[in-house]
Amino acid sequence: MKKILIISPHYPPSNLAAVHRSRLFAQHLPAFGWEPVLLTVHEKYYEEHPDWNLHKLLPRDQQIVKVNAWPVTRPRLIGDIGLRAFFQLRKMALEIVRKQRIDFVYIPIPSFYVSLIGPYLHRKTGVKYGVDYIDPWVHVFPGSEKMFSRHWFSTQLAKWLEPMAVKNASLITGVAEGYYKGVQDRNPGLLQNCVFGAMPYGGEEADHAAVKQLGLKPYLFQSNGKLQLVYAGAMLPKAYEPLRQIFHAIAAGRDSFDNVEFHFIGTGKTPNDPEGYNIRPLAEEFGLWKSIVFEYPARVPYLDVLVHLEVAGAVFILGSTEPHYTPSKTYQGVLSGKPIIAVLHEASTAVQVLQQSGAGVVLPFNGEEGVRVIAEQWLSTWQRFLQFKDRFTPDRVDHSSLQPYSAYAVTRKLAEVLTSAAG
Repeated sequence: MKKILIISPHYPPSNLAAVHRSRLFAQHLPAFGWEPVLLTVHEKYYEEHPDWNLHKLLPRDQQIVKVNAWPVTRPRLIGDIGLRAFFQLRKMALEIVRKQRIDFVYIPIPSFYVSLIGPYLHRKTGVKYGVDYIDPWVHVFPGSEKMFSRHWFSTQLAKWLEPMAVKNASLITGVAEGYYKGVQDRNPGLLQNCVFGAMPYGGEEADHAAVKQLGLKPYLFQSNGKLQLVYAGAMLPKAYEPLRQIFHAIAAGRDSFDNVEFHFIGTGKTPNDPEGYNIRPLAEEFGLWKSIVFEYPARVPYLDVLVHLEVAGAVFILGSTEPHYTPSKTYQGVLSGKPIIAVLHEASTAVQVLQQSGAGVVLPFNGEEGVRVIAEQWLSTWQRFLQFKDRFTPDRVDHSSLQPYSAYAVTRKLAEVLTSAAG
């Protein structure tokens, strides 16, 4: 077995969405000859509430090393846990690499700053390292164009730091090719010496089985005879305009939604604020709040989300105007056995997943310029979805087409590029 050190400041019991990528990679890597060592930050330094049911899904023999971090100050000056624990993680990583004969270091980002530990370890020990882009680093946020604003400074800092982090990387991976395409364009020297690989978030059927084993029950809403759809997870800044178009169309054709509820879970501004509404203002603008649209802003534990997918009648998936964005919730939705209606950028790999599996109906659009097509086509797409739902049964989903997107298959691809990069 080769040894791989995965540096992931957030790891179960953290309930952030990104931890599942590291969790499932670490779970399946031993099947492909790689023994993972997880380096993370102690949960007492997390800002989000711990999810101990998620922690129960970890393999019992998994080696997890935890370090301390600087606490969050009030007022909140530095929240990024990668910064608060940077030196502690770097010191412990060097110790692990030297003592355990690590063959490769793998760093999922964000936190983006942790990627700078890779070149440090390479310089000190010669160990090869890779960076996994769960999100793009150099990224134009709304407000980035305003000079000297917070987002402007973040973008400038990213442009300065990223070349340092990836200069000597042996492997660059991402959720999709678009997540690291900009890295290649900005750092063309990587094309000669670096291995690249795109692996989507993988779905894990065992997680859905755990819901029943743990006897979890829904508590945000109960079945009430209406068609209840669930959207679970954070809202991206560039997903609001597509949602606005959907709400506009629902308000215009309200009679078609008298017996329908959309439940948005974990979409708030911060993980722990039950009043940090993001969807509610938009729903109130169109007169949909508490009649058709409901929001539960605080992030809820992962398995609790799956419970509410189980009780819901359908799943709602919303993409972004950015073509690289592939919602990880796509695979959870398919594995829930519920019909799916999705609004996605036509270049998103999730479109292919849903179409090939026959798990749902997709309304594709083409970026910011084509977003208005959503309002024009939503009602016809909704009618098509209702017809699809009436004849839908879980056994009609083509699970063979989903195999390339299982956590096991995705990890196999990671193992292949790891072997190549380490080789």
